[in-house]
Amino acid sequence: MFPIRNGQITCSPFSFIHCKTDNDHRDRTSLPGKHYIHRTFSLSNSYTPTCRKRSPCHLSTMSSPVSLPRESPLLTVTHPKPSLWIIELHSGVDNRLTHDLIKKGIMPALDIVEREWREQRWVALERKKIEESKGALIIVGKRDQDKFFSNGLDFANSSMDPNFFQLTFDPMLIRLLAFPIPTIAAINGHCYAGGFMLSLACDYRVMADGSSRNAWLCMNEVHFGAPWPWSFTTILSAKIGDHRLQRKIALEGHRFTPQEALQDGILDYLVKGKTADVLAKAEEIADKFSGNACHGVWGLIRLNLHHNVLETVQKDYRLPNPITDDAAARSKL
Repeated sequence: MFPIRNGQITCSPFSFIHCKTDNDHRDRTSLPGKHYIHRTFSLSNSYTPTCRKRSPCHLSTMSSPVSLPRESPLLTVTHPKPSLWIIELHSGVDNRLTHDLIKKGIMPALDIVEREWREQRWVALERKKIEESKGALIIVGKRDQDKFFSNGLDFANSSMDPNFFQLTFDPMLIRLLAFPIPTIAAINGHCYAGGFMLSLACDYRVMADGSSRNAWLCMNEVHFGAPWPWSFTTILSAKIGDHRLQRKIALEGHRFTPQEALQDGILDYLVKGKTADVLAKAEEIADKFSGNACHGVWGLIRLNLHHNVLETVQKDYRLPNPITDDAAARSKL
């Protein structure tokens, strides 16, 4: 499934499976004005790939659910139909975006989704049936509840890691902002802080209207003394153009009702009902736009669209010192 050479994988710097193989269609990704470069790295322990020959029958075979990480699952990836993947977050009560959920769950899950979509696209191109290369991804909170999409970071632990944003959280945002197929956040409950940013990194946001139970969107860092990283500010500026709304979100820490968020353009759709209804609407959106991934340019256009955001998020604005340098080295080793 992965193109493996000498025990290594060669991939682009912005997308895990924009890969180079002997007989592929060479989907390559680069930032505008940047040279395309390859890097090599080892696979996550959370998922072990197997190599297999692609065949036309692969298009009709949906993959089985994959729960990550294997030892203590925090999310599940499903592939209910050829053009749709769903990542369900079920980490604890409220899906705090911890080191483990991001590094051992979300990042390898995104790798799985992209790999499977690209495999389908390669087969579709070989069969000259481009319409069979549709694709879209939905990210949803735990399906058997209607209270939380994500309640943000595990602040007590993340604040102890001086490299949390640069080496854990920001790479997840970059991955989503450059993802090659449409992404939909199915917000089935409260969506706070880091969870809010996760949803903004997606292309579309659909949320329960709060009629069944209260649901809020809020960037509440100003209320408990947490400064924003550059990734938050640059994504907010790119996604939310009105400076008054930026002020309301970032400096006032306003708690938006779903209706307010829709009116202000933060949300794209509201749904009356519970998680199943939110998912049904998200799937409708996925069906509507999944065909736009067929020609392989959705991700390339997103790279151009979010060029400045990606450039800014990747910069490390911290003043270097021995403490942060040592902490960065420890997190990589």
